[in-house]
Amino acid sequence: FLKYKKGDKNMTKKIFRIMTMSYIILLGAIFGASIYAGAVVAPTTFHSETLLGTELLSNFQEGLIMTVNFQKLGYAVNFMVFSVLIYEAIKWKNFESDRWVLIASFLVVSSGLLFSSFYIPDIIDMQLQGDIVTASEKFKNVHFASELDFKLFSFATLALLILNLKKVLR
Repeated sequence: FLKYKKGDKNMTKKIFRIMTMSYIILLGAIFGASIYAGAVVAPTTFHSETLLGTELLSNFQEGLIMTVNFQKLGYAVNFMVFSVLIYEAIKWKNFESDRWVLIASFLVVSSGLLFSSFYIPDIIDMQLQGDIVTASEKFKNVHFASELDFKLFSFATLALLILNLKKVLR
């Protein structure tokens, strides 16, 4: 399939082209999943009574379901964060990166890790304490901050996607 000889520049370019296509697809997929989770899954989950005709689940129970969704999305976010670190480090090392890509990469990595490593575990911990804790002001503040962080992550992912597409499509 791929015959590689040490020092073969064409093979290195082919491999990096495949990496770049995979990277762009990953950015687009995670961006799409993020938008879908926020725009479709969350409103549907938290307003299940409109679909079912009656309220079967409490707000706390709907929150538990939503948390599982975002916890699983957090795994994909972590994979993307790792991919951004690797890919953009290679581009930076080869002097093929600019200020805007570095800023977008920093925002993706920092907000992605903050979401998956701080907000999700904190929200899960509060949910384990029961519905009284999830009705508290502290929970509402943490939840609101996680929403803002996830929006930042989504916009930074979109920016990174656009910046990389712009370079590829030149």
